[in-house]
Amino acid sequence: MLKDRLEEVEHRIEEACRRAGRKREEVTLIAVSKTKPVETLKEAYDLGIRVFGENKVQELTEKYEALPKDIHWHMIGHLQTNKVKYIIDKVDLIHSVDSIKLAETIEKEAAKHDRKVDILVEVNVAQEESKFGLKVEEVIPFIEQIAGFPHINVRGLMTIAPFVENPEKNRSVFADLRKLSVDIMEKNIDNVNVSILSMGMTNDYEVAIEEGATMVRVGTGIFGARNYNI
Repeated sequence: MLKDRLEEVEHRIEEACRRAGRKREEVTLIAVSKTKPVETLKEAYDLGIRVFGENKVQELTEKYEALPKDIHWHMIGHLQTNKVKYIIDKVDLIHSVDSIKLAETIEKEAAKHDRKVDILVEVNVAQEESKFGLKVEEVIPFIEQIAGFPHINVRGLMTIAPFVENPEKNRSVFADLRKLSVDIMEKNIDNVNVSILSMGMTNDYEVAIEEGATMVRVGTGIFGARNYNI
């Protein structure tokens, strides 16, 4: 079943890229593996998946220890400052940076490990009260404030669009994030290259790709429905 679902997702990504006149290699598929057991991740790994996204620090660290070391781990969930130290040497990319306090903590912990950490700035484009992330108008001042942090690389933007029955309703959300990335690029801020757009999930990743997503976060589409009772 996992193999069939993965093939279906891959086919849809390729078709979305074709419609948008883009190359398949421009889009990274992140397998969102939260709540899924190590055995299931091993199955996905054996099918060629190398990029996994986790929402919780404890899950990420446990799976990091149990699985092959050529996996690229992405922290895609809300990150508390007191948990940063546990993942700072394990993740390739933190998708959810939305406060100066969090950025300062990442900087401090990265310095301890003498490494530069790639981050995305989380943007609440749709301004949903239940979601984390900066408002669109807050993003450029925020990036200008953290651009000088020597152990952080601002690599792009991330958004979580509303859950909608019709994915077309989120097209404007994705288009707005892409426009914001263009506005940031035009500022030519030192040490900032917002080439990554992490947007689109199981329900709407095809529309996100058509609007410029370079990373899509697909969980249910690959692994099936989650079990939140574990």
